[in-house]
Formats: sequence, structure tokens, C-alpha cells
Amino acid sequence: MLLICRDKERPPSVTSQSSAIVTERLQELVRLFKDRTEKVKEKLIDPESSSEDETPSAPAPAPPLTEEPKPQEGKIAPKEEEHYCQMMCCKFKTMPWMRRLKKWSFPDSIDPFTNLIYVLWLFLVTLAWNWNVWLIPVRCTYPYQTPDNIYIWLVVDYLCDFIYIIDMFLFQTRLQFVRSGDIIVSICDFNPFSVVNFQKYMSFFEFNDRLEAILSKAYIYRVIRTTTYLLYSLHCNSCLYYWASDYEGIGSTRWTYTGLGNSYIRCYYFAVKTLITIGGLPHPVTLFEITFQLLNYFSGVFAFSIMIGQMRDVVGAATAGKTYYRAYMDGTIKYMNNYKISKDVQNRIKTWYEYTWKSQGMLDEQELLVQLPDKMRLDIAVDVSYSIVSKVPLFQGCDLQMIYDMLKKLRSVVYLPGDYVCKKGEIGRAMYIIKDGEVQVLGGPDGKTVLVTLRAGSVFGEISLLSVGGGNRRTADVVAHGFANLFILDKKDLNDILIHYPESQKLLRKKAKKSPMSLMYSRPPSRTLTD
Repeated sequence: MLLICRDKERPPSVTSQSSAIVTERLQELVRLFKDRTEKVKEKLIDPESSSEDETPSAPAPAPPLTEEPKPQEGKIAPKEEEHYCQMMCCKFKTMPWMRRLKKWSFPDSIDPFTNLIYVLWLFLVTLAWNWNVWLIPVRCTYPYQTPDNIYIWLVVDYLCDFIYIIDMFLFQTRLQFVRSGDIIVSICDFNPFSVVNFQKYMSFFEFNDRLEAILSKAYIYRVIRTTTYLLYSLHCNSCLYYWASDYEGIGSTRWTYTGLGNSYIRCYYFAVKTLITIGGLPHPVTLFEITFQLLNYFSGVFAFSIMIGQMRDVVGAATAGKTYYRAYMDGTIKYMNNYKISKDVQNRIKTWYEYTWKSQGMLDEQELLVQLPDKMRLDIAVDVSYSIVSKVPLFQGCDLQMIYDMLKKLRSVVYLPGDYVCKKGEIGRAMYIIKDGEVQVLGGPDGKTVLVTLRAGSVFGEISLLSVGGGNRRTADVVAHGFANLFILDKKDLNDILIHYPESQKLLRKKAKKSPMSLMYSRPPSRTLTD
């Protein structure tokens, strides 16, 4: 009663805070003594599995209870500073976005490979460059630029020149470049590429490279670009034909342009028939016309041979993966037919090829990664597998670098519906982590009873892999329920990794020995399953 009366004399906030701190300290003491008891038990059972423990230290004394300072009455919290703009006749408050706009500044250096703003700017420069490339031949040959519309042409010309000036002095001088292996980001350093890029055709090709790098289906853009090259060559040829007709005299001979209809469309039609060598053209009369037509034929054959070669390369690169898949598929079918493999096995192998190709877009992921440096392979493995492996309870608490080394050794394998992942009684040489799909563990007297269904993120086979529990043979059948994509880690690869991480090896063996049933899945701990 005395303690209660004393508590009543204190303010309620101080009393509740004191009770919470005392309860927390008592719970910490109980937890420390409980952990020590568990470690002593484990040491008595297996002296090698744990090291000598220290006596739990008493918790630090609680800090003195102090009441939170209350805001003094009569004082008002300071408001955000207000900004006003005073003009000759009025005074108005400036908007927050204007203050943020004033703080914005152009970056000192631009990474041309990762900066999306630079790619968009290159697109604008490319548009200005295409304006000049396409319309300068037209304005030099066709009578489309007249004194009446000269101002419209000049406005667009000056706008393009303004874009070029901004690009040369604002963007190109800030581009990062490599010198003797070092990335130079200073504006004061001389960038030789910026001088070369004063000729804006370099910006056009650079834009193509940057755009192809960020497109998921770059071959579509390559087809469009190759077609544009063909259209441009026809465009230039039509301009030359009008110039030749004007030189000889419009309508002076049957070979020249007659002067009827739309001049550009009719000359373009002549250029198409000439470069493609369709035939049916009027015969040239004068020596100039014959020479011009011969050069047209030669250039047409040369241009179209280049275009056809480029188109063949583009289509070949776009279908290279499919060709690779068909080659493997046809070779496997030929092999099975030569050895008279049963139709059931052939159908399952064909199904595996088709599903693996459609789901992954490749048959063996390791073939793509073999040329990459070790650091880049690790980056890809972390992005693909770490989110799944990090959620597995078995690996929680292990050395992070050990997990990274393990990610590089994982293999992705697809199992068809009904495939046995592992069978009862076989030697355990690998552990499995479910990436996609489900597997069923079979048991019971007939070996057909579904004991449990494991889903994405679950792990099984680790007890046999770690040689814990008196043997390394499988004690249950695991069958794929539907299509299942699993990560596989071989026993040899795991042992080679754990040699360099003895603490993680001790932790893994301890987890598998302490609770072998609950550590076989990443989610429900209530499931029971032997390895």
C-alpha cells in the first residue's frame, strides 16, 4: 500500500514511464539468462558446436526520469520566412516554386551513358540536324524558297543554329570523357570529342547509339533507321534529277521533267524507278543525260546492295536467339530419332525446350554470363536471386559475402509437371530453392500421399547437403506440381564456399541440427517434412 500511495503522489506520465523501463529491464535479464541456459545445454550435447559463453552482464542502469519540457505559454512557433517582391506600384508574395527554381543549377558534368536528359537533348539536336540535311538539297534545287516565304525558312534556320550553339557550349563542354583510364568531369579540361562533335552528324550517330542502348527491342529501330537511309538516298536522287532537268531545260527533252504536276512527287517517282532499276524510263538523249543516267544506275546498284546487306544483318540479329533455339531443338530431335527414344520422352523434352525458351528467353543462363567480369556476374546474380535467397531462414545470420559467393554458384533449372526433383533413398548432392512454381513432397505407406506443398521461396535438401542427421540420403520424394523453376546449389560448390567462412559453416550446421523440420521452408513453420 505504501508503494501504491507513493506512485499516486507522482504525476501519471512519470509513473507509466518508470513502470515501462522496469519491465523492459526485467525482460532483458530473463532473456539473457535463458540464452545462457540454452548455450550450456548445447555445449553439453555437442562440445564442438558452441564456444565458451560469458556470464550475461547486468543491464545498464536506467537513465533518470525527467519530465518532458513543456512549451512556454505566450510563445508562438516561428513561421516559415515569407518572401515578397516589391515593385513600383504593388507588393506581392513570391510562390514557393519560384524559390525552388532559383536554387536549380545546370550540372557541372554530364554522364553521356546514363543521363536521360542528355539523350532527350540529343533527340532535339538530331531533329535540327535532320532539318538541314533533308531540306538544304530541296532549297538548292527546287523553287520552294521564294522571297515571300524566306522569313519562315530563316526563322527555323536560326532556331537550329541556336540549338547547335547551346549544344556546343553548354552540353558538349560538360560531357564526361575518359583520359588514360580516368573519368574527367571538370569543365576546364579539354575534351577532344566536343571539338569533333561541332560537326553535328556525330550527334546523330551518338543519339542512335544511346537510343539503342535503352530500347528493349532495338532491332525495330534499326529497321526504321535503315529504311530512312533508303528514303534519304531516293530524296537526294530526286533533287539531282530536278537539277539536271532544270540544267537541260524543263520539258526540253522527253527525258527531263515535264513541268506538270507536283515537281517533288514526280521527280521522286523517277528516282525510285531509276535506283531500283525497274525500267520503263524515257531514254536519255544528250550526252549529259546519258552520263547522268549511267551514274544513277551505278549508284542505285551500290546503294541497294548496301541496304540489303544492312537489312539482312538487322533481321539476322533480331532472330539470332530464335535461330539458336531452333538449332538446338533440331539437333536434339535428330539425336533422339537416331537412338529411337520413346515418343513420351521426346514429347517431354520438346515441352521442356518450349517452356524454358518462352519463360526465360534462353536455354542456359550461364552461357551469357561467362564473358562478364566476376563483379558484373555478382551484380546480376544479386538482382536475380538475392531477394529470394535472403528470405530463406537457413541463411539468415550468415556472412553477407558468403551469400554473395553462393549466388554466383546457383543454377536455374526448369522441371516439368510430374518430374521428380529428388527421390527417396538417393544420395543428396544438391539443395533446392524454389524460384517459381510449386513442388509436392510425397510420402505415406504408398509413397503417393502429398505431405506438403512448397511454394516460391521455400528451400529443401539442405540437411543432406550439410551431412547432418546421421546420413545424407533423401527420405522423401519431391515432385514438381506444374512447371517449377528451381535454383540448385551443388554440395561441392557449397563446401568450397564454406571453407572460407567457418563461422557461417558452424551456423548452418547448427541451424540444420537444431530444427531440421522448420528450416526446410521459408514460410509456414508448422509444416513437417524430412529431407
